[in-house]
This record gives sequence, structure tokens and C-alpha cells, in this order.
Amino acid sequence: MNVCSGLCPKKRGAQEKMSELTKNVQPLQDFNWDEFENGTVANVSKEELDKAYDETLNKVADHQVVDGKVISVDKKEVVVNIGYKSDGIIPASEFRYNPDLKEGDVVEVYVESVEDKSGKLLLSHKKARMSKSWDRVNEALESQAVIQGFIKCRTKGGMIVDVFGIEAFLPGSQIDVHPIRDYDQFVGKTMEFKVVKINQEFRNVVVSHKALIEQELEAQKQEIISKLEKGQILEGTVKNITSYGVFVDLGGVDGLIHITDLSWGRVDDPKKVVELDQKINVVILDFDEEKKRIALGLKQLTPHPWDALDADLKVGDHIKGKVVVIADYGAFVEVQPGVEGLIHVSEMSWSQHLRSAQEFLKVGDEVEAVILTLDRDERKMSLGIKQLKEDPWEAIEVKYPVGSKHTAKVRNFTNFGVFVELEEGVDGLIHISDLSWTKKVKHPSEFTQVGTMIDVVVLDIDKENRRLSLGHKQLEDNPWDVFEEKYTVGSVHTGKITEMLEKGAVVALEENVEGFATPKHLQKEDGSQAQAGEELPFKVIEFNKDSKRIILSHSRTFEDAQREEKRAARKAAPKKKDETPKIENVAASTTLGDIDVLAQLKAQMEKGE
Repeated sequence: MNVCSGLCPKKRGAQEKMSELTKNVQPLQDFNWDEFENGTVANVSKEELDKAYDETLNKVADHQVVDGKVISVDKKEVVVNIGYKSDGIIPASEFRYNPDLKEGDVVEVYVESVEDKSGKLLLSHKKARMSKSWDRVNEALESQAVIQGFIKCRTKGGMIVDVFGIEAFLPGSQIDVHPIRDYDQFVGKTMEFKVVKINQEFRNVVVSHKALIEQELEAQKQEIISKLEKGQILEGTVKNITSYGVFVDLGGVDGLIHITDLSWGRVDDPKKVVELDQKINVVILDFDEEKKRIALGLKQLTPHPWDALDADLKVGDHIKGKVVVIADYGAFVEVQPGVEGLIHVSEMSWSQHLRSAQEFLKVGDEVEAVILTLDRDERKMSLGIKQLKEDPWEAIEVKYPVGSKHTAKVRNFTNFGVFVELEEGVDGLIHISDLSWTKKVKHPSEFTQVGTMIDVVVLDIDKENRRLSLGHKQLEDNPWDVFEEKYTVGSVHTGKITEMLEKGAVVALEENVEGFATPKHLQKEDGSQAQAGEELPFKVIEFNKDSKRIILSHSRTFEDAQREEKRAARKAAPKKKDETPKIENVAASTTLGDIDVLAQLKAQMEKGE
């Protein structure tokens, strides 16, 4: 075992330090050590000294909020003296909201325990703040006071801020006057705020840092706007980019460059023209001092492209360009940056059908067009592409003479006919009466369908109004010349009832011809009424070639035969002298045959007289 010679280094160091501290200390010459040992000093008892000592200490109770003085501060803890016999130690995390805390500052503390099991004084700064925080927050809202808060973390839509120990919400839009792209940069910072809203029921607090900045900027804005002039060129910083334009910071006040004022050409995305935080020169187009709105322009700093348009261009010239915008009514073609012409949908095709421009062109197409109008003063140009082709109506009589036969496409129907297209730009109408010689067509949809091909013959040309009258039935001979000989009055034919109507029935005969029978002519021999689908013999009682009408009767096929039999029987029977012929009752619906019988009876009566 080694023994140190003399004093160990530690003890020697302590002695040297103590000697240094006491070298200037001189003993009291008149101090009475006997009285001190007996408990009395200068005629004062020890009990009196203890009482006097106790009175120098604050009377502190548990669960009480008191002021304390910061004795020391480090990264882990803060030592606070509240005038008690011992100091309290508080975690430094409770002072995160106040990074400027220093020795000597007075802070509020909550006495959790005057003396715990270890005899220590337990203090809390957080609880002291919480005990009065709600009153302070309400006070701050009422007085619009500026308060400090510590940004704890991010949350959906904003940040959580520690204000007087209460967690308040800081919306993202209330952090700064400029849009915030990186929220994390504010976490852990202590900033100044204003209380802007309190929900007393749910104890929710909303704070704003932007409100403080706006107050400062308001005076700056007023001063800047008062000095603005239309046409003035200023430098600014791109602050925000939207779909409709760009916001530029002019040094305390914002202006808007509308998307149409970014470039002389079409701009579909402002981000293709400028970038965030980019320094740009802008021109003041207009401003409103009351609403503090400033309209800015960027394209106005460059010459207008129309001024550089070829001076030799004129109406009728061919020009090439690129489709930049498509609308139902037409397409805008950029012939050079900032110079556009409109091709109206009516100038895309010789066709008269209402169509959309999207059927002919799309954005990005390179097209050649003919200049139709050119107004340099108004900076307008209209173009056409159908003019690149020959107008089919120029030589319509040559290509589609009257009487010529063609195949056309059914485009659409009307109640009076069918519109067909012979080629692009050449349309014609088939009237409903020119569809069929024999079939009675109530609506064209009964005869054909949209999109199908149909054979036609040209009946008439109206070149001035671009109209063709067409026919379909004229492709065949008129069958009514033949029907006139076949369906004579009195002839009997087999027919099928195809349709029952209120006024009678439609009867289909041979050769696809139709006749009509009224209800009284549909009565059968047994007294019943003929029905749709029945096939019966019919007698023609009327034929009209001009109106293409055949009137039929089924009942006459047996009624006429019965009348002939009765007439023949009367002729064959012997007659007595002075016997007056008896006239039978005649039905109200007397026929021609009935009239003949009556005439004969009248003649006999006159002869007898």
C-alpha cells in the first residue's frame, strides 16, 4: 500500500483554495465567544435570533402562485429563488417559449410542495402560467395586445402555438403576408402574435402573426399607392402564381399581372412565363387607391407583334399557322407570336350542317388558311380553310343536272321530308311525297334511317339559295298508270287489313298499293265487323289517279249479289192486274244499284196508272 508523502493533490488543492479565500479575512477583536456559546449575542437570545431569521423568509404555502427571481439558467434547468429557505429548480423545457430568459428575470411559479420527502422545494412555471392563462388570452383579445408564443409543431392547415401555456391554432394563411411553402422552418421559434378569435365554449384560441405585419404594411401600402402613376415601370418580386395570373410584390404592396397581360401570345400556364421569387420589371396599367388594387402588365414592356406583321399581307393571301385555341364556334390560329386569326366553323367546310370546330381541327395542328379579312387597326384577322377547295356549287348544274341519278347519305329528318348529303357542301331535300308512289308515308323514319345511303334523282336546282330538290320514287315508272286499268270501279280484289283507324281501315292490295274502307264497308255477311289482319275480298267503289286514292268495300261484294238475286226474282214473278207494286224499305245508305231499282219501280207504277 502506497502512502502519499505530505498532502494528497486533492487535499492540497482544497487547502490552497481556502487559503486564497481567507487571506484577507481579519478576526473580530471584540467578539464575545462565551456569549455565543451560551446562546446569547449582544444581549439577544438564540430564540430571538431564530425568530428574526424566520421573519426574513417569505411565508409560502402549497398550491400558491408567487413571483420568483431567476438565479441561474442552463440547458437543463432554471434555478428560481422565491425568498424561501431553499431555491426551487424548474426544467428548462417550461421556458421554451422565452429563449431570452436570463439571470435576474422575475417569473411566476406555482408552489407544488414547500417540502417534498427529500426536503426540496418543488416549483412549476408551466402551472403558474396555466392558472392565469385563460384570463390573459381573453384580455389580449379585448385589448388587441401583442403577445409572445412558442411554435410547438405543425398540424393540418397550420401550426400549434404555446400561448400562456395554452395550445392555440395558427392558420397557415395567418403566418405571413406571403404564401408559406415551408412550414417546418417556423417550428421551435418564438414569435409575436395577436389573438384574433376565441371559442369560449370549446376553449379554442386562434392567433395571427400576419395581422401584425399587415398593420406595419398598411402605412407602407398607402404611401406607395399614393405615388403610383399609370405607365410607371417598377421592379417587383414574383410572390405567387395562380391559374389566372401572377402576384408581384412591389415592396410592401402587391399587384396582379393578369394572365392575358403576361405575353402577347396565348399563355395556358403562367408558370411557363415566370418563376416564384423572380425579379421582374412591370408596368402600372391601373390602380384603385380605395380597394388598394394594382393592375400590372409584363407584355406591355415589349412592342406589339402586330406592329411587326408583314406589311405586304393582304386579303386572299395564303398563310400558315398553329392552332392554339379551339372553341365550338371556331379555332384561333397563331400565325406568328402574338398575332392570331380566327377560323370560324362556317369557314372550315362548304357543308351547311351545323358542326363543331373540334370535328375539323385540334390544338397543335399546323394549318394553311386563306386570309378573309385583315384589320390592322383593330388587330383582327379572319381566316378560312374551305377556300382552299373549290366551291361545289360553282358548277352544280354540270355535276348534278336535273334528271341525273345519284346516291346520297341520309343526314336528318323533318316532318315534311329527308335531308341528304350528296357530297361535302352539297345537300338536298327529298319531300315526303316523293319517297314512294304507292305507300302513304306519315314520317320519313318509316321509310329510311339516318346514316343510310339512298338513291335519288335531281328534280330542281336553286343555285342562289344552294338548294336541291330530290326525288326517290321518280327512279321508277308511275305504277298508277297500270293501276288505273287494273283497279277499275266494280272490280273485286283480295286485300289484307293492315291498320285500323277511327275513320276506317287501310287495306293492302297487290303491287304494294293500299286502299281504304270506311267502317260501314267493313261489315261482313254474318253481321260482324272485319278486324286488322283479316284477308277478305274487296270491291273498288272509287279510283282517283291524281290523288292516288282507292276506296274499297267488303260489304258490297255480297250486298250487290243479293240485290241482283232479288231483282231477278221480281222480274221472273207474274204480276196481277191493278196490283200496285210494293216498295220495300230502303236503307238510309242507298247505293247506285238501289237507285236503279227505285227507278224501275217508278216506271212500273206510272205504266200501271
